[in-house]
Amino acid sequence: MRSFPDVDVKVLTALAARSEPCALSELAAGLGIDQSKVTLACQTLGAAGLLELEERVERELRLGAKARQYPGGSLPEVVIARAHAGAPGKAVPIAELGPSAGLDKKLAGEAIRQLESRGWAKKEKGALVFDVGEAQIGGAAANALSELLFARGPEGWLAEAEVARALGERLAAAREELAGRAGIVEEKERKVRLLSLTERGRRTVAEGVTAKRQVNQLTSELLLSGEWAEVDLRPYDVRLEAEPVYPGKEHPLVSVFQKTRRVFLEMGFEEIVSPYVESSFWDFDALFQPQDHPAREMQDTFYIARPSECRLPDEPLVETVRRTHEDGGETGSVGWRYRWDRALAKRPVLRTHTTAATIRALAANPAGPRKVFCVGPVFRRETVDYKHLPVFHQVDGVIIDERASFATLLGTLAAFYRKMGFERFQFRPGFFPYTEPSVEVFVWLEKKRDWVEMGGAGMFRPEVTEPFGCKVPVLAWGLGLERLAMFRYDLSSIGELYRARLPFLKETPLCR
Repeated sequence: MRSFPDVDVKVLTALAARSEPCALSELAAGLGIDQSKVTLACQTLGAAGLLELEERVERELRLGAKARQYPGGSLPEVVIARAHAGAPGKAVPIAELGPSAGLDKKLAGEAIRQLESRGWAKKEKGALVFDVGEAQIGGAAANALSELLFARGPEGWLAEAEVARALGERLAAAREELAGRAGIVEEKERKVRLLSLTERGRRTVAEGVTAKRQVNQLTSELLLSGEWAEVDLRPYDVRLEAEPVYPGKEHPLVSVFQKTRRVFLEMGFEEIVSPYVESSFWDFDALFQPQDHPAREMQDTFYIARPSECRLPDEPLVETVRRTHEDGGETGSVGWRYRWDRALAKRPVLRTHTTAATIRALAANPAGPRKVFCVGPVFRRETVDYKHLPVFHQVDGVIIDERASFATLLGTLAAFYRKMGFERFQFRPGFFPYTEPSVEVFVWLEKKRDWVEMGGAGMFRPEVTEPFGCKVPVLAWGLGLERLAMFRYDLSSIGELYRARLPFLKETPLCR
């Protein structure tokens, strides 16, 4: 006599009592045991050669959504025919067909064509003349199928084999009658797992099987009582599917911000911050952006009403920036050739880029060598679409080094995007008021089969760096992070990053 876990014994005993294979779901229902436990027992017994599992594809049928409205599942033409059967030549006005059989106007109208096509009635002067008997109605195979499925339950599926046992050859006739009539019967295929004992399994049951208690862990109580000798430790199969666990974790977009920080910190950069509300001086003027530039218009930028103005930095620096704008100052440039307005420079603005942070860092330490970056939100009057929002996040950075070159810039950006999971990228010539030469960064998206712009970069112009006393090359960039996250997580719209969609938040892996 062999001992097995309790569920295994019940499965072996139940299958030994059957002469034909049994569906796994049917076995679990008969034993009153959760199907997952029966499945595990069958896998263990199958591995031991005591049980065979066969998969078959079977068809199932159920009542369609349309037929669920029919009384008793009976087809409308059958309901009307039954109301007027056995009265040859009886004429019923079409307007009275529904009320005479207890059907609404829509179902009655649906029945007329079927009554005529079956030869149970014909139209004559706005009426239907019936000539149908009970035998003809009973021979309607489609109606027999519909009523059978209704008896099963409007939402319940019935195996094709059960339907065939009930209807016999009429099943094929019913399908033929229902050809072209959608919504009455639905069909689908389902995999069925059939179980049966092997010869070895039947011999084992015949020799006798007994249930032995299984435990998940060896406890002190089992050891002290001596029961450890009478129990089996339940084996664990790490290959089996387990119930998913969704631990608390940071938001996927925050994960991109943190990954961005780690990448630049690993490359030796220093992180800096700056206020969300900036003076126009630091947001625009210090970057040699002219005061009549379209980006400084109200329709493109969020200006702050209170306070009405910001303090400017020390007067010598302000004066140097003013001269640079007007005539180039000491930079060798001709400037923008307009009269610079101090009042415009004082206007407070929600920062339009985090370059406002890096230009502050440059002003604080213009000599270098230094590498800094800033990650944070920026604000622009953007039209909301699948890749634009009025509030989004950027990573800006600068490298201040006498040995820095344009190749250094491209290499730094390439290293960043590789670490963020992008393998193919391009640098295309671009134009920005404060960098020259300038490039726009594009990455290749395999799913879209296209290049997508991710941000801009370049070398600060002398008109930007020299007013702050910086005489060495300065490399700079500003890259959007929402768009990067959007493609990283395969989203169709940037707005999905901010929607509280629990399946997305739960199922997005922590590591990619």
